[in-house]
Amino acid sequence: MTARVTAAGSATRLPPAVLDPLLERVVATPRADRVETRAPFTGEVLAAVPQSTPDDVLLAVEQARSAQHDWARRSVHDRGQVLLRLHDLVLDRQREVLDLVQLESGKSRAHAYEEVADVAIVARHYARRAHGYLRPRRRAGLVPGLTVTHEVRHPKGVVGIIAPWNYPLTLAISDALPALMAGNGVVLKPDSQTPLTALWAVQALVDAGLPEGLFGVVVGDGGVIGPAVVDAVDYVCFTGSTATGRGVAARAGERLVGASLELGGKNAMYVADDVDVDVAAEGAVRACFASAGQLCISIERLLVHEDVADAFVAAFVRRVQALRLGRSLDYSADVGSLVSRAQLERVEAHVRDAVDKGATVLAGGRALPEVGPLFYAPTVLDGVGEDADCHAAETFGPVVSIYRVASDAEAVRRANDTPFGLNASVWTADVGRGRRIARAIRAGTVNVNEGYIATWGSVAAPMGGMKDSGLSRRHGAEGITKYTETQTVSVQLGAHRGLGTGRFFSLPAERWTAGFTGGLRVLKAAGWR
Repeated sequence: MTARVTAAGSATRLPPAVLDPLLERVVATPRADRVETRAPFTGEVLAAVPQSTPDDVLLAVEQARSAQHDWARRSVHDRGQVLLRLHDLVLDRQREVLDLVQLESGKSRAHAYEEVADVAIVARHYARRAHGYLRPRRRAGLVPGLTVTHEVRHPKGVVGIIAPWNYPLTLAISDALPALMAGNGVVLKPDSQTPLTALWAVQALVDAGLPEGLFGVVVGDGGVIGPAVVDAVDYVCFTGSTATGRGVAARAGERLVGASLELGGKNAMYVADDVDVDVAAEGAVRACFASAGQLCISIERLLVHEDVADAFVAAFVRRVQALRLGRSLDYSADVGSLVSRAQLERVEAHVRDAVDKGATVLAGGRALPEVGPLFYAPTVLDGVGEDADCHAAETFGPVVSIYRVASDAEAVRRANDTPFGLNASVWTADVGRGRRIARAIRAGTVNVNEGYIATWGSVAAPMGGMKDSGLSRRHGAEGITKYTETQTVSVQLGAHRGLGTGRFFSLPAERWTAGFTGGLRVLKAAGWR
């Protein structure tokens, strides 16, 4: 048995009253070419979406830049009111956006709800905390009492966001909210598979009071429209593959504009020898199969202490086999579909390669066309060799490999034995032990006794990747200050009247340098920083 199947019924045709206003938000000419998007659940056409051109990207940036000047002059409090209204709108209208997320991405409704909750949490956080992150800060000056120095922040201008398909609401808008709070305009290029959710989110922001034109959406082939965005904006936020991220960073670097990149992962979860195996197995199921494994921070490697391995594996496989797969627009399914034929083929290739090289399938291991064209059973592999493709490369699907380890030290070594460093998880009954292990793992976020939600949902703290998993951070102070330019303003008191340092520096050089040297010695002795 691989999994249980829920009722298969699902509506995939959007009425014109819902679809047409969304499509009108795409920045594209009236006679633009249109490309059909399809619902992963069924393969049926969802929409014919207008395609933007590089000239449309320039127009969107120009519109955002024009609207940004007035927006930046608004107080942080006024900008925050827009985000607080968005918080309420997303929660109030969650049914319609949950439908869109499911229809475009194929994920289950519970996993789609993670995106609704994320947007609400991020909106509330930056609405309430942006003033503290952005306020001018007094810094120590050159001469105590005479040099008054402040650090101030200005918006970058227009931020370009290039978002993937796997979290079409969260990754379209959650990075944009702090950019807007910092006083910027935004131009978004969502993935061509999932533009409708992004367009819905922008409309919700406008309904919440965001000025028209400040947040533009362009849609089209990533190889054409993506570079056009990078070439036109003042800062780039990209989420996607490491290979593409390198190209984005290089292109942004040529223009000397900043970039924030969240890239791939090969995330590990360590199950220590003191766990309650049933509790850990339940947590592992959530960590491995959220959004059918199409989540940058999901777990693809289970490192299990050999003393509990047999019991844990039995409890884990039993739960995996009980997962419900389905395509209904309700909460009846635990796991949804893969998003595309390319993703299905990658998952199939990784599993086939691992089995050919000696791995054993403990659960799943096959496509489920009886459920839908892109469904794949949640899969557990044991005995995966180092020569298997899925050992080191990101699968990005519902596949996890189990590895037995003899100690905490071995678990840390194997968790770090990857070019990636995005997320990790540690399960232990000893919280102090968990913290020590977590700090030894080279990943941007590490969850103790959770898979990914704890760090992801702690939006006051930074989140991002080490090594090949990216640059910069989202969330927390860095998640908004990265969208600003820092300026230092220092005032030398009394100098305009020839007093203070003005009189001091008018002395002969030999006298003022001797005096300055003495002053430096005094400041050190006094503990001045």
